[in-house]
Parts: sequence; structure tokens; C-alpha cells
Amino acid sequence: MCKGLATLPATCLKSAKDIKHKISFLLQKPEPQAADQKPLKEKTAAAAAKRVPTAAEVEKWKESFSHVMSTDTGRTVFTNFLKSEFSEENINFWIACEEYKKTAPSKLPGRAKQIFQQYVESDALNEVNLDSVTREDTKQNMENACPSCFDVAQKMIYTLMEKDSYRRFLKSKLLQDLCQTESGSAEGKKEKKSCDCADNGQELAGGA
Repeated sequence: MCKGLATLPATCLKSAKDIKHKISFLLQKPEPQAADQKPLKEKTAAAAAKRVPTAAEVEKWKESFSHVMSTDTGRTVFTNFLKSEFSEENINFWIACEEYKKTAPSKLPGRAKQIFQQYVESDALNEVNLDSVTREDTKQNMENACPSCFDVAQKMIYTLMEKDSYRRFLKSKLLQDLCQTESGSAEGKKEKKSCDCADNGQELAGGA
């Protein structure tokens, strides 16, 4: 091992591994959903779990909530944060609505019923925070199931996450740890480069 890396605090390297392991572990519990939609989400989750986000990605997330929600890795990390607050049903509902829009027309009625019963219906297992009017309107929309059935409810939950959860996410230990991991990784590369230069210098000196 390079002498430069050997001198790095073990806690820095361990922190990076712990964060990546935590993300991978949480992603091993996929949300119950229609059988035909599981393979796609499992592949997406597996891909997102393979790496810790880059410093550039984390900086983008700090700029706006839309940057968080626009990538698989961003949604994965934000979901982990919501799980720590016991409010992951919000993003799960949002993702379910996105997937619902891609459902085959013949399967829309059945899938709409599943989403409504799981997230929208009063006292649902994973009930999201919707007002009674939106809840009733969504129920009415299901009588003629179409891709836009949940649009109003989905937008309402998106706004809730953006104005509430996202603000806490920016100050969360999870995001701070990711920033520190990237910082530690950059320092490690710098130390390695310095170490390599020193080793090369020693080899040249020895051969003179």
C-alpha cells in the first residue's frame, strides 16, 4: 500500500464504506408493487447502490430539489433520508405515480386501485398527507383510469417534500457525510499522487 494512503485516518476510509453499505442495505427492501414493474425498479436500485455519489452530484442536489429527484442516485439518497424520518411513503408514492404513467392501458384500472389503496385512501397502510378534496377528486378520477389520475395528488406531495423534507435534507448528517466522503476521497488521491512522486524521486536518487 502507498505510504501516503497508509497515513490517512482509518475513520475517513471507514466512513465512506459505511455510507455506501448503508445505501446498499436500505435498497435491498423494495417497495411492494405490481409484479411486472419489479424488474425495472430492482435494476435501477442495484445500479444506484453501486457507487457513492460524486461531489458534483452532491453540489447539484444543494442547488434545487429538482436535481435530487431527476436522478436515480439522488432519489435513492433522498429516500434514505426520508426513511430516517419515517416518511418514505411520500417519495414511494411519487415514484409509484411515475411508474403508473408508463403502465399499459389495459392494466391502468388495477394498478390505480393498488396505488389508491396503499397511499391515498384514508387510513391506508402508507397514507400520504393529502387534503380531503384532493383525496376525493383522485377517487373520482379512478372511475375512468388514465395516466393522469394521480397528477394533482402527486404534485401536492412533491411540493410537500420540496418545502419541508428537502430543507431538512440539506442540513442532514447523511448529506454532510457524503460531502466528507468526497472530501476524504479527494484528499486520498492527492496523498497518493504525492506519495508516488516521492517514491519516484527515491528511485531516481537510488539509481544515480
